[in-house]
Amino acid sequence: MLRARRDPIVLQFLPVQPLGLYIQVPFCQTKCTYCNFHTGVVSTDRFAPYIAAVCQEITHHAEQFFSAGIAVPHVFHGHSLRRAPRVPQSADTVYVGGGTPSLLEPELLRKLLESLRTAFACSEKEITLEADPETIEPDRAMRWSAAGINRISFGSQSFIDDELKAAGRMHRRADIYRAVRILREAGFANISFDLIAGLPKQTHDSWRQSLLEAIALSPEHISIYMMEIDEGSRLGLEVLRSGLRYSARELPSEEAMAEFYASAQTGLRAAGYEQYEISNWAKPGYESKHNLKYWRREPYLGFGAGAHSFCGQQRWSNLSDPAAYVAALDSGRSIIDQLETVTAEAAFEEEIFLGLRQLSGIDLRRIERQYHVDLDEKVRRLSSHGMIERVGSVIRLTPAKLSVSNEVLVELLR
Repeated sequence: MLRARRDPIVLQFLPVQPLGLYIQVPFCQTKCTYCNFHTGVVSTDRFAPYIAAVCQEITHHAEQFFSAGIAVPHVFHGHSLRRAPRVPQSADTVYVGGGTPSLLEPELLRKLLESLRTAFACSEKEITLEADPETIEPDRAMRWSAAGINRISFGSQSFIDDELKAAGRMHRRADIYRAVRILREAGFANISFDLIAGLPKQTHDSWRQSLLEAIALSPEHISIYMMEIDEGSRLGLEVLRSGLRYSARELPSEEAMAEFYASAQTGLRAAGYEQYEISNWAKPGYESKHNLKYWRREPYLGFGAGAHSFCGQQRWSNLSDPAAYVAALDSGRSIIDQLETVTAEAAFEEEIFLGLRQLSGIDLRRIERQYHVDLDEKVRRLSSHGMIERVGSVIRLTPAKLSVSNEVLVELLR
């Protein structure tokens, strides 16, 4: 709980620093049974008009923000847009996600990146494209590289065909091997795999097999996500209804998923991967520079339907329906769907939640000083129960408790 104080806390903008830029491409070939994202299956004829709209948003983003009452990230000190010097804000990471943005023709991706380079001073340390294995072809991979994309994140999810079928995935195990070979031949030296712990039909043996095969292919980065059940996905709704579709009765137990996670920690560490966040492991130097911005509460801008942005003092999101998003831009209406001012209380909670997701932990003294809180007693209690560990002023979750992090967060924020 924040201590009461006479003068109101006014959150300041984050210091001027390079932005992360995110592009949302909400189109897929099919909807996975576990997916709860705002994505859909549409005709390829919709791709070009959508990308044209995103490029329009990028070009006129400052005006869009100003008209919506958003503090323009070009100028972090509250000056009027009309008086402010129009110096492009620098950006050093780009992430094109979705959806399945690898479905786009490479020329459309090139246009997107050119729009960003025109609107921002891009140093381009890391440009990531999400891609599904079955969409990766030699010509596409070469053109992605030529456009400046230097990191591929693809949803392998599993190396077991029965699990992939049950989840509604289009690719199979053989597609993963083929995709990796194509990417390496095209010169990509930074590849990330996604794996899901808790897919229907998954067993201890099949999970171990997927993990071993992923490690054998030696990607630079591996993300492991725990299956989430909620009514926002077809599978989740079926489970909540106690139905039979989508192999809803063949999900591993929560205990099994926790064991899958623990085995991943052991196996990846032995293979030379360093865990730097609850769901993410990397070879040294290959941590996701873009995603670290989210966890460190650094500024980022999102473009496209459903994209989110953050500048330190405010968060906002775009209209999530692609057709409504395109129509709003075409008619000159605002595309901003939600706008939220980040209060001191909310910022404090984010510092704790996002900071403890990282294996590097959080600086307790900085948090206490910045937000006028005293966490010593709670930290001592959690430490005595083996939930967190403290080294100097830094606290972090103990490795054995990463899979139950919510319990620790609830206690610290109570």
